[in-house]
Amino acid sequence: MSQDTRPAALDDSGSAAALADFRISSPPEIMRWLQQLRESSVPVILNGPDGQSYCTTLWTTDTANQRMTFSADEQHLQLQQLVDNDEVVAVAYLDNVKLQFDVRQPVLVRGAQGCALQAQLPREMFRFQRRSSFRVRTAERSGPVAQLRHPSMPEMMLKLRIMDVSIGGCSLRMPKDTPPLQPGTRVQRVLVELDTDTRFHSGLLLHHIGSSPGGHGVRLGCEWVDMEAAAQRLLQRFIDGAQKRRRFLTLA
Repeated sequence: MSQDTRPAALDDSGSAAALADFRISSPPEIMRWLQQLRESSVPVILNGPDGQSYCTTLWTTDTANQRMTFSADEQHLQLQQLVDNDEVVAVAYLDNVKLQFDVRQPVLVRGAQGCALQAQLPREMFRFQRRSSFRVRTAERSGPVAQLRHPSMPEMMLKLRIMDVSIGGCSLRMPKDTPPLQPGTRVQRVLVELDTDTRFHSGLLLHHIGSSPGGHGVRLGCEWVDMEAAAQRLLQRFIDGAQKRRRFLTLA
């Protein structure tokens, strides 16, 4: 599976009719989605054609002037490359919905309070429903965890609560005082402990970052990568067991 933070290849998706179900062209509807992005402060990944990416948040939308403003760090090399390239596509997540839109005519604006990235409001937007799979929401009391070294600070060992798990990935809760991670980060050799009988190692690819329920830290949405066959079997057995328990409770 390609990185979810990368834009979908719309040119390769078939005819215009095939994309019609995903395209949003109504200005009021586009503004509603942008408002949700702004109010939720969810990460927005700006992507360039040569693989550059930059994580930001949407600050303001101005319908009168047809402009929007993102947070920006002018010292970030890839951000400057994105602005110079002028072919920027934004990707963001709201729950299970992936939003994608062009960031047209981006320009860095510098002021006394700092730097911002301004661009024209999108003329259209694409809304994709993320692929669904059975997810096991883990109980707080059972304490399933993932142990890993912080990618930018290898001396720091993290023990993160696993919030839910599926055959494709998992969600982790990271405390707010932990040095942040960026979408696209790849972590090797993570020890996953789901219960006393389900322990395995796997790599993780961080796709998106969101707020954790109750405001307790941030939620990291991750994909399993480089998982060995034995670990896959353990994970599948754990998920099958959870499905059976759910069916039993439904029938009881």
